[in-house]
Amino acid sequence: MKSIYCSLPFLFVVVCSLSWVNASANSHENFLDCLSSYHPQESSSISKVIYTETNSSYSEILESSIQNYRFFTTNTPKPLVIVTPLNISHVQATIHCSKKHGLQIRIRSGGHDFEGLSYVSQVPFVVFDLVHFRSIDVDVENEEAWIQSGAITGEVYYRINERSTNLTFPGAVGHTVGIGGFISGGGYGLLFRKYGLAADNVIDAMFVDANGRILDRKSMGEDLFWAIRGGGGGSFGIVLSWKVKLVHVPSTVTVAAVRRTLEQNATQLLHRWQYVAPNLPNDVYSVVSISTTNSSENGERTVVATFVSVFQGGANEFIPLMQERFPELGLVREDYIEMTWIESILLLTGLTNQTSEVLLDRSYKNFFLSPSFKGKSDYMRKPMPEIVIQGLWSRLLEDEARISTLNIIAYGGKMDEIPETEIPFPHRKGTLYKISYYVGWQEEDNSNPQRYISWIRKVYKYMGPFVSKYPREAYLNYRDLDIGRNNNEGKASYKQASVWGRKYFKENFDRLTYVKAKIDPENFFRHEQSIPPRFH
Repeated sequence: MKSIYCSLPFLFVVVCSLSWVNASANSHENFLDCLSSYHPQESSSISKVIYTETNSSYSEILESSIQNYRFFTTNTPKPLVIVTPLNISHVQATIHCSKKHGLQIRIRSGGHDFEGLSYVSQVPFVVFDLVHFRSIDVDVENEEAWIQSGAITGEVYYRINERSTNLTFPGAVGHTVGIGGFISGGGYGLLFRKYGLAADNVIDAMFVDANGRILDRKSMGEDLFWAIRGGGGGSFGIVLSWKVKLVHVPSTVTVAAVRRTLEQNATQLLHRWQYVAPNLPNDVYSVVSISTTNSSENGERTVVATFVSVFQGGANEFIPLMQERFPELGLVREDYIEMTWIESILLLTGLTNQTSEVLLDRSYKNFFLSPSFKGKSDYMRKPMPEIVIQGLWSRLLEDEARISTLNIIAYGGKMDEIPETEIPFPHRKGTLYKISYYVGWQEEDNSNPQRYISWIRKVYKYMGPFVSKYPREAYLNYRDLDIGRNNNEGKASYKQASVWGRKYFKENFDRLTYVKAKIDPENFFRHEQSIPPRFH
């Protein structure tokens, strides 16, 4: 009966919406009863970590780590229940009861998913928030650490720095990024040209599958261990913690940053940067951030490119290197600032007037440009001609782009040395740099953000002939549903999912689907861009 009604547009709105509400209400009550009865002896403890819409803290908990307010409007679907587990039995109970009562699970560690998939679904769902799973156990002697998935990058940096100022973890630049999503999506940071990705430095994990089994690297097997290190969160199960190698940083780090407008030869400098930055020593992280500003000469909008380099070492070593490799940039001694590793994180996160304790602040809303945004990404294997760069400038000066930026991050270094198949993340040798496209808007435009989304799609289309091809590669942690999505409540076919899957994973996508078939054949863990199971 439902399928007949749903084929008629008007009745779809009336009948199907009502049936969804009724089903949700029943699932909600049954789910809560199931949680309480799963471990009767723990019913009082689990009741303290369950939030429904009738709970006064529900909205506060839901919003606490939402990092894109495009997905926090009155029309955004809300979870029936939010669970913030305190222990593994709570995790197992949530999985069991969600399966039993037909609810999807959305797993959230830091809330930075660009498309909101860690806290939004179009079908009845539960948000599984790992906020209490955030312990960090640092072993300085063995240069290792166990980090729970709910920890944010800032907490990791701070706790390691407490124990040793010369050890760290190759985490994200943004300090509120959750470790779980960051590692599972192939996250990168200031040290990735020297040590690889965060996922390249994982040596063990604690994982819970769709049947509630607790697995480590030995018991899960090397296929699954391979898949969770860059194959994306929410596809295979729940990684509760990661054992990682710590890496060395010097006592002195040097940061150099200069801004150049079009009138100061930004076009020619960016063109030259493409040839220089990917070939710099592994100790250098290099990014160009491009946006618009008012010209100091006539007050009209112009493009400004900010060239930022972070060097693992002192200025006396860095200055002659840049004078030799990139003299056109015109850096002078005053442009080089020496600091500690932890100070460099604060600087690049925009927290220069704060003490390092701010890294522990999970509630800090470090919105890049705007609380609502759309992002996209590309990988480049050939430099852009100057005429292509000029075409980008004209688009950046359009009205819809007033809150926009392009970040161009140099690859090379260690990334060239690691095989494409080492983990699911394939963007390795031959990649010159990555481009992230970003457009934001004010809260009042959340009801109709289409003009801004259309703008970024237009820029993305313009870049098509000049970026990587067959496939046009994309970065999973800058999730983009424009490149493809799973339909049928996430139950995509292999053919449908391969449209977006090959852009993120290239040939590694096939292996991921086989791993999925082994660990979660019923496809319980799924969302709009989750890996589908494929059977031999």
